[in-house]
Amino acid sequence: MRQATDVDLLLVAACASMAVWLGWAMVPAALAVGAMRRRPAVTALCLAVALAGAADGRHAWSHAVPRHLGGYAGRALVVSDPSAVRNGSRVTLEIAGERFDTFVTGGRFAVLTSAAAGDLAWMSGTRVPLGANRRRSQERHVVGRVRLDSVVEVTAGSAFARAGNRVRRTVRRAGEVSMSATDAALFTGLVLGDDGREPGWLVDDFRASGLSHLTAVSGQNVAFVLAAAAPFLRRLRPWWRWAATVGLVGWFMALTRFEPSVLRAGVMAMLAATGFVLGRSASPVRLVAVAVVLLVLVDPMLVWTVGFWLSVGATLGVSGVSPWLASRLPGPTWLRTAVAVTLGAQVGVALPSVLVFHRLPVVSVPANLVAVPVAGLVMLGGLPAGILGGVSPVPVARVVMWPAAVGTRWVATVARLAARLEPGVRWELVAWTGIIVVIALLCSGGSRRTAPDVPF
Repeated sequence: MRQATDVDLLLVAACASMAVWLGWAMVPAALAVGAMRRRPAVTALCLAVALAGAADGRHAWSHAVPRHLGGYAGRALVVSDPSAVRNGSRVTLEIAGERFDTFVTGGRFAVLTSAAAGDLAWMSGTRVPLGANRRRSQERHVVGRVRLDSVVEVTAGSAFARAGNRVRRTVRRAGEVSMSATDAALFTGLVLGDDGREPGWLVDDFRASGLSHLTAVSGQNVAFVLAAAAPFLRRLRPWWRWAATVGLVGWFMALTRFEPSVLRAGVMAMLAATGFVLGRSASPVRLVAVAVVLLVLVDPMLVWTVGFWLSVGATLGVSGVSPWLASRLPGPTWLRTAVAVTLGAQVGVALPSVLVFHRLPVVSVPANLVAVPVAGLVMLGGLPAGILGGVSPVPVARVVMWPAAVGTRWVATVARLAARLEPGVRWELVAWTGIIVVIALLCSGGSRRTAPDVPF
């Protein structure tokens, strides 16, 4: 039997995702998609993932309602770091296996605002159903809200959770003693995806400039962690190297709170490591297709998460479109690669960005060209520098963190300037049309070259 092609696996991933979304109606469509390939094995695979996806999606929504309501007193697991909402913070607690949101504005419940994922809260309160906007909460596996009566204390959780939170606190301290509060919040966002303390205006700047992906941990962060560990990993025998790689990636996924983008990147890295140790290489397109199938079948709610699709789209754009552009654009290799990666990523995220945010910032192209290389250096050195700086005296920490502080300030400045230069929504279509015309002319006028290796 012939090996499934990249296109085959992309179709299988699409069938799995759409089946979760549409339910049993996708099953005959999956059969039709498989039949188009005229390969029985692909047809059977499309049908299998469609059946599994439809069943998983139905099961996920059937469990998105609370089984237990009313009063509760006892231990609750903090499953997410507090996030700023309105005039307070939202904390998600797991009580008897179910997740409930609670909103803290200070006062006697302020102890929860300093809690971290994995901590244990000893509390009492009343569990109630979700309100009118329950869909967004259910997509996070939240089934209700809890009205607090008291919070006796918050204690540290398991040893694994304590270790991760200790690293996050150490890196955060290093940023706070060496940078302004805003830059420190951005630094932890770049390195750990910990963007909960970023002020609203900074979040708006990054969205308007098309740079918000930098504070969502993704493949770039995972690649930098593996690059930093490479001298150690290369000394191990193949299967020990595989185990260490998978363990390191899993630890980093936990450290960054299993965000959708890092789930995609982490699973791809694990698949690549497994293929390497088995002597079977796979293209990035193939890896992302398999990762999507695995993830949406394990957690169907990812299908409704925009961050997941932005991550998947950017990866497909960079791995599929960028090499094609890089082989046709004129200019030196380093410039062609940078422009191709930026444009490829924009192509990949165009559809979810327009459907969800109703815009695709045109300044994202130059902003990414000048911000991403510096942000990459911050990501590469930020974690080891943050750990070292966080356990050092303040003067030493400032010296160790100086490169990261300069890089973080650069990225913030680019985001602010780009956000101010972004034209109105009405002019975006005109600007993108002009960019497409220029790229088409450049590609048609240049001779085809060997495509350089493009990172994903």
